[in-house]
Amino acid sequence: MRRLAWVLLALALAALTACSSAHQARYDPNQTLTVAAPDLVALKKHSDVPDCPPVSGGSVDGGMPAITLSCLGGGRPVDMAGLRGPMIVNFWASWCGSCKDEMPALAAYARSQSAVKVIGIDFLDPHPDSALDLATRSNVAYPLVTDPDGALDKASPLPHISAMPMTVFLDAKGAIAHVEAQSYASEQEVAATARKYLGTGG
Repeated sequence: MRRLAWVLLALALAALTACSSAHQARYDPNQTLTVAAPDLVALKKHSDVPDCPPVSGGSVDGGMPAITLSCLGGGRPVDMAGLRGPMIVNFWASWCGSCKDEMPALAAYARSQSAVKVIGIDFLDPHPDSALDLATRSNVAYPLVTDPDGALDKASPLPHISAMPMTVFLDAKGAIAHVEAQSYASEQEVAATARKYLGTGG
């Protein structure tokens, strides 16, 4: 209980400086977003963003919600409950300035090691083209899924995603080891945080 209280307090404090999803462009349920449109598929092919990973595991206690998300730029959908770590799950959006600042550091970290996997979630973003373009310019080489309508928001055991970037650390069994909303300034900062919560960081 004490650990959960600290996590919620940290998220509340971080929300003061991070990008707030409440005041940004949001998903319009009357608009159909095509995350595998031909132009996006072509852009992805000319980037280093890989196909989304296959997952075979089911839900685990304290793991990601059983919600399936589309792969940004086309590819197999991902059942989030099947993710296993050590893994960093990063929530971001193309409209989020702090996310833009952080993405090169996360991309460099993912390229520098193989002990901790990384996956990005383009969250509440009505512009998948801008999202994929940002990822390409940031040299992202880890998989990206998209959650345009915010299905993961408050999906237990995840908290309300009120600010981004938000990062979830998954242990080897797929359980959530830690959640925090803050922007990492360097590859070294990402590595240090991964070591702190996952016991490995490359």
